[in-house]
Amino acid sequence: MSQISIKLGANIRKIRLEKGMTQKQLCKKLKIDVSYFSKLENGKKNPTLATIEKVGRVLGVGFEELVK
Repeated sequence: MSQISIKLGANIRKIRLEKGMTQKQLCKKLKIDVSYFSKLENGKKNPTLATIEKVGRVLGVGFEELVK
């Protein structure tokens, strides 16, 4: 696992929880599989830039917020 993947996943989890969303709720909006998203949040998957952008859009934050 790379440090950037771990940090990205942690930021996504933090923002998702701040918004009061479960993984299942977010995945339904993103139209992605919960198991893939779980691996993304745990830093075990490297999402495409398009996926990162989609996550940010659904969470209402910019790319910079997700990768800081």
